[in-house]
Amino acid sequence: MGAMGRHSGTRASRSPRRTSPAALLTLALGATATLVAWGYLASAAITFGVLGRSGNGGAWLLMALAALGATACLFVALILLTRVLRGLGVVSEPGLARGGGGGGRRANR
Repeated sequence: MGAMGRHSGTRASRSPRRTSPAALLTLALGATATLVAWGYLASAAITFGVLGRSGNGGAWLLMALAALGATACLFVALILLTRVLRGLGVVSEPGLARGGGGGGRRANR
């Protein structure tokens, strides 16, 4: 079979996108803010846990909400830090670090 299908031809190479310094600064500030919020919420969850153990029943709900918020903040901070590192060129795009491009037997035909 020849190269007659609509998917034949050479692949267009991905040009590396450069992230502007202003965008990187915004992402870094956002990551810093979410890390500060994570620290505050984790501390609040610990405090509410101590209050809950000492007999204050309403503190358990506040502890659960603070723990959930701290988890979300840490998740967002990791995403933002990954984008900053990718923009600086420290971390490569997912899938580009591996050779071959994936696929199995059928893709190698």
